[in-house]
Amino acid sequence: MSTERAETHINGMRLGPLTREIPECVRDKYTVVQTILDFIAFWILIIGHIIKGIYRSIFGYPKKELRGSIAVVTGGGGGLGSLVALRLARLGCTVVLWDINKQGLDDTVKLVKGIGGKCHGYVVDLASREDVYRVAKTVHEEVGTVSLLINNAGVVSGQYLLDTPDHLIKRTFDVNVLAHFWTVKAFLPAMIEQNNGHIVTIASMAGHVGVAKLVDYCSSKSAACGFDEALRIELEVRGIKGVNTSVICPYFIRSTGMFEEVNSRFVPLLNSNEVADRVVYAIRTNEHFAVMPGYFRLLMPFKWLVPWPCTSEFIRKLVPDAAPAPVTPALSQESESLSPSTHKSKLDSRPMSLAPPARHDRHV
Repeated sequence: MSTERAETHINGMRLGPLTREIPECVRDKYTVVQTILDFIAFWILIIGHIIKGIYRSIFGYPKKELRGSIAVVTGGGGGLGSLVALRLARLGCTVVLWDINKQGLDDTVKLVKGIGGKCHGYVVDLASREDVYRVAKTVHEEVGTVSLLINNAGVVSGQYLLDTPDHLIKRTFDVNVLAHFWTVKAFLPAMIEQNNGHIVTIASMAGHVGVAKLVDYCSSKSAACGFDEALRIELEVRGIKGVNTSVICPYFIRSTGMFEEVNSRFVPLLNSNEVADRVVYAIRTNEHFAVMPGYFRLLMPFKWLVPWPCTSEFIRKLVPDAAPAPVTPALSQESESLSPSTHKSKLDSRPMSLAPPARHDRHV
């Protein structure tokens, strides 16, 4: 039992400290009342944000100004990274591209400068912590303080686990997960100091469900989702309100050099231009969690509500084969590209647009 010390006096004489016991039942009642109040406050918070979301879905979300920002895009030498870079440049950002593929970097830098944008390219081995820190310091000295970090670089092996060489599994986690730690540790301190910044994690729906032939990839993307959520909570606990985070979870994307051959039923592969639009929209509206296609957000809870055989059957029917042929050959890590260079003609031919995504893809 809890006790409380008290001084007792009789007829003006001090008798010394006595012990007064606080009944345990009183403490228990206080705890129950406090829990009930916390529960009520939690539901009021939920209702408030639902109302706010409905209002924003009708009247639109306020969009922050990106002009003048310095944005680092990893894996910017091709695919989704180059498309996002073009959009950011059109919005007035100074774009800093990181990739291990120099040819891809040069191609994207030319594309960005061709539309009048400011762009810098740096060859970086994201699997090397030392290389990340070294180039981050160079960027700070040569370009300026980074306020927007997009961790986009990713790799996939596309083989059954027992057929996947160990070095490819390690490479997957080095690039898809550990690189996020190094880039954030390199750029977050300056963001906190200026109370201004945004960290974007390009994850995947594969981070929420398991798919055959993608054991290493699904695991790495699940870790990336956890990284974003824990980092966001940590920033909130520390009272840092000027630095935002977003995690983007798209379905398989075509024209990025990673999932061109995936066998998908029911749900078509996503258009890479639409995904790039969605990424920029999430940044400008400080959206925490973006899913593509949007209706997948409604399907995600069913994974925990239905029996496992139902979940397994649905996933196997949805994606009969995630990689009919290995996506990457079993070469040495040194000879592989973190983000294969994709020629401009191989990207989606649909004209790029900075228009907001379709209403069903907006966060409510």
